Amino acid sequence: MSETAQQLRRPGTASSDKSTVSRVALASLIGTTVEYYDFAVYGTAAALVLGPAFFPSGNATLQTLAAFLTFTAAFLARPVGVVLFGTIGDRLGRKRALVVSLLLMGVATVGVGLLPTYESAGLLAPVLLVTLRLLQGVSLGGEWGGAVLLAAEHAPPGRRAMFASIPQVGPLLGFLLSSAVILPTLSIAGRDGFAAGAWRVPFLLSAVLIVMGLWVRTKVTESPVFSEAGRTASGASRFPLGTLIKEHPGRILLGIGAGIGGSSVYYLTIVYSLSYGPKALGIPQTTMLTAASVGAVAAAAVTVPAARLADRVGRRPVILTGAIGCVVWALPMFAALNTHNGLVIAGAFTVGLALFSLMFAPIAAFLPELFPARLRYTGASATFILANTLGGGFAPLVATWLNSHWASPLVLGLYAGGMCLVSLVCVLALPETRDGTFDA
Repeated sequence: MSETAQQLRRPGTASSDKSTVSRVALASLIGTTVEYYDFAVYGTAAALVLGPAFFPSGNATLQTLAAFLTFTAAFLARPVGVVLFGTIGDRLGRKRALVVSLLLMGVATVGVGLLPTYESAGLLAPVLLVTLRLLQGVSLGGEWGGAVLLAAEHAPPGRRAMFASIPQVGPLLGFLLSSAVILPTLSIAGRDGFAAGAWRVPFLLSAVLIVMGLWVRTKVTESPVFSEAGRTASGASRFPLGTLIKEHPGRILLGIGAGIGGSSVYYLTIVYSLSYGPKALGIPQTTMLTAASVGAVAAAAVTVPAARLADRVGRRPVILTGAIGCVVWALPMFAALNTHNGLVIAGAFTVGLALFSLMFAPIAAFLPELFPARLRYTGASATFILANTLGGGFAPLVATWLNSHWASPLVLGLYAGGMCLVSLVCVLALPETRDGTFDA
């Protein structure tokens, strides 16, 4: 039996204390919710106001591109987070890495809310904005791997995908929470008032969420898999990423491909459409936010049931079903924007994001199961974060460029569908990992 299989199936690696498992699941969920709330707030603000506030220009497209460039900058910084927090997580423990990553995200997000604009600080303003975005990216680069591992490595036998999927609800809840703050703020302050300074409110409110998240995370126990293996600084790989690349290059590449399609669908729907709909098609901002929020609710509702199904039938069948569905549905989903009808758009987004969850939920167990415990934090983080960067981080930029040449939402469907086709092929090239039989 492989090293991966032995570590995932060894009796006693999952905590038998139900209260401990529940507490760990809650800590993982709260942490990812807070981190992705911060990221979603920035993505929405980038679509609405950050271009004019920090990158003044007479060209609205250039302003949007500049704002989305700062959005992409955080994705480019995520690999740094993979190296930093992967090393901490694989050498010193999952819990320690997660506490530090959450604290770093909180400092960066509140900092954005306190920044001066270009009008008052000149070039210093965008420089500071990019710096804080890079810190956000580093933080998020270490968040996902640690959150899913802490949940999965505490999970009871036969329920690893379900528990690993709980942190996967965090990005969706984070977006919904950001919308729940941004929509009333927009309604009360109005578009002009929001642009004038009310956009800072969602960033500053992050401080409350960070305190809650840190309090919960400091109360959880370390991963039993990490503790049982007795990993210490002297016993672990000195540079886990280097060891990972040397020992498992194929798994890294295929794992990245497996996650790239879902990331594209998520960020084109949740981030880019919020800018594209109002600016290019004249759809009201509240209509787009509401449609995306309805879709996110559907995705969140599907996540845990999809993961439970993956525990029964395997990871690959569920992920492949979602990938095929997204390949087929991507074109009609974005074509719905041409109707300018809020109900039609919400319905299209609901189906699309539910299919996305079929890919997104099981991937939380699928990617960690590709790697042995001594490299699992780094391996899971590297594959997911690079997929997220290539599939999601560049999506708003690529979509903005595509629509500057072919002004049609159909190109968004073709782009998203193509990326999901890549994921489909990569998952087909990987074996099933549910029973821990993947050859390490």
